[in-house]
Amino acid sequence: MNLVNTAFEEVKIVEPKVYKDERGYFFESYSKKKFLDLGLDYDFLQDNYSLSMEAGTLRGLHFQNYPDAQTKIARVTNGAILDVVVDIRKGSPTFGKHLTTILSADNFRQIIIPKGFAHGILTLVPNTQISYKVDGYYSGKNERVVLWSDPFLDIDWQWNNPILSDKDKNAPLLKDSDSNFIYGEMI
Repeated sequence: MNLVNTAFEEVKIVEPKVYKDERGYFFESYSKKKFLDLGLDYDFLQDNYSLSMEAGTLRGLHFQNYPDAQTKIARVTNGAILDVVVDIRKGSPTFGKHLTTILSADNFRQIIIPKGFAHGILTLVPNTQISYKVDGYYSGKNERVVLWSDPFLDIDWQWNNPILSDKDKNAPLLKDSDSNFIYGEMI
């Protein structure tokens, strides 16, 4: 496995070693030992899976507040997405900044989204499937959303009129969010 740094010190891309031959391919998407060797020490507790039938489906920007905050590692098992990560830690030098990357079944890349960052995806092709591990369980009372089109964030989603849930359509702006993440602090 190869670890790729991003514009955010805490957000990493993991590139697994892919073994290909005439039959197809094999790769390890997760190995606790290899993650530890890369300095990634997470205790993943749950695997989640999502399917988006239509290209242009936007999910996000989602996170969970403390005490139920989650670190995620996401990968695409079929299709392709524009993956967006936003720093929502108050006091952070990169507060409100975002990074985007393309994850696809073809490039095998995975992204680690740590606590203190909101996450969103936009499907680029139909029938896109995403698998992700989390190090905390789902908490409806601590689930939060920031408006995907918040002008302060200035995210170029590269898509006009995305398909949205009511929750995502009606999310608050980052400035109105009750995010409880503070840069440099663990609650």
